Amino acid sequence: MDEKTFQEKLAELMGEISTLPKSEREKLEKLAEKTQERHSKLRKTVTDLQESLDYLRLSIKYLMFDLEATRRENSYLRKMLEQQQSGDDGPDDCL
Repeated sequence: MDEKTFQEKLAELMGEISTLPKSEREKLEKLAEKTQERHSKLRKTVTDLQESLDYLRLSIKYLMFDLEATRRENSYLRKMLEQQQSGDDGPDDCL
């Protein structure tokens, strides 16, 4: 149920409740108000969760980018080491 439908149904319910005798009306009005409050809290929780998921997705993208960059750097440095070692295959004059 979307927000508009929920609000319409709640307004309809409140209209029906207002036609009841006072003793019954007060109890049902309190229940309807609690339902409205819970719905608002649930909506806020869902919104916060969506924002957290968006942040998590963005963080994962940055981590994947960083991982790929680290792999490229690692590969580049290995090649440099291999080239350096292949150039040092002769006798060691430094020892």
